[in-house]
Amino acid sequence: MSEVKKPLKGIKVLDLTHMLSGPYGGMILADLGCEVIKIEPPVKGEGTRRLLENDPDYSFNGMGAYFYTLNRNKKSLSLDLKKSEGLKIFYELAEKADVVISNFSAGVTEKLKIDFNTLKTFNPKIITCTVSGFGESGPNYKRPAFDQIAQALGGGMSITGLSSEQPMRAGIPIGDLSGGMFAVMGIQAAIIKRATSGAGQHVDISMLDCQISMLNYMATMHTMSGIVPEPIGNSHFVHMPYNTFLTKDFPIVIAAVGDQFWARLLNIFKNSELQDPKYSSALQRQKDKEKIEKVMQGELIKEKSEYWLDLLEKESVPCARVNNIEQALNDEQVTHRNMLVDVPHPAGGSVKVPGNPIKLSESTDEEFLAPPLLGEHTKEVLNEWLGYSDKELESLDKLQIIEMLK
Repeated sequence: MSEVKKPLKGIKVLDLTHMLSGPYGGMILADLGCEVIKIEPPVKGEGTRRLLENDPDYSFNGMGAYFYTLNRNKKSLSLDLKKSEGLKIFYELAEKADVVISNFSAGVTEKLKIDFNTLKTFNPKIITCTVSGFGESGPNYKRPAFDQIAQALGGGMSITGLSSEQPMRAGIPIGDLSGGMFAVMGIQAAIIKRATSGAGQHVDISMLDCQISMLNYMATMHTMSGIVPEPIGNSHFVHMPYNTFLTKDFPIVIAAVGDQFWARLLNIFKNSELQDPKYSSALQRQKDKEKIEKVMQGELIKEKSEYWLDLLEKESVPCARVNNIEQALNDEQVTHRNMLVDVPHPAGGSVKVPGNPIKLSESTDEEFLAPPLLGEHTKEVLNEWLGYSDKELESLDKLQIIEMLK
């Protein structure tokens, strides 16, 4: 496989991240061709190495699902940043790197002396990025945060689910994942800017900021009206019908976004109660939402999902089966887009994991290398990047400043 088509080939990244938000951003950068060096503490490594590592269902060859998913295409360098010699080596690596990404709690990079202001004295072109719960300024920026904290404070939980008395988080960790995605956007923007300015800069990503951004038009509607929205389940406050319905086997979604789809639905649902001309307007349909949905549900439950989806698709009405994860991963469109890929294990065998959704017309080759063993690339990186001899590395290994794969 040709490497020249990787769009970010040649960009060197030092990845100090742990858990989910930061590693997800590092994974995207690695998928796009960056040489991502995962800096891990000796002995135990990054925290998710131990998460589920021996679980009978969610591990493979001693590697848990979290670590396996998030660390493909990366190299592992085991280095103790808390020792002066380890910090010295990190500074030497930073001189050669383009990007340093981390997701420590606020203030930790300064405490470890690996913050932007410190690193730019070694490399004026360095780009640093931190992903944290609340960013690096403000009245509450030092509070600890995980995914659900960001979701709760960001307002999204209050409009998810069926009742304001039972707020519900998103089924996937959007607080963490959005932090990683916005980190990649910020890093790429800084790389482009550096091409003209010649200088690096710091990228400050707050998980709470990301959640507020993702409120999008819902936030604007509130600022316009003063109305605090309530959760409405899977329905919509404008479009109708727009909801989940039960069939004889699997639930389906019908999303009639626009009055033109209502006319098409009437070719399927012949019930006289739905034929009232006033329902040609979405506003009128919203007023009788419960009645219309009850009539539709009464019909839909009589047949299996495939029957209804076939009719709806023939009328070009947006619709879908509500897939469980197994069904989603085996969808023919997902397969066609190479969104479930084999990632090998360093000791042999492989596991299927989600692929890279970024498809580029001039970078069509995709490659997914094994998530690294702890310290698997310590020797390689320190030798190739910094010219350390085998003797020097053996000495550093004995002092537990670094850890090489034995």
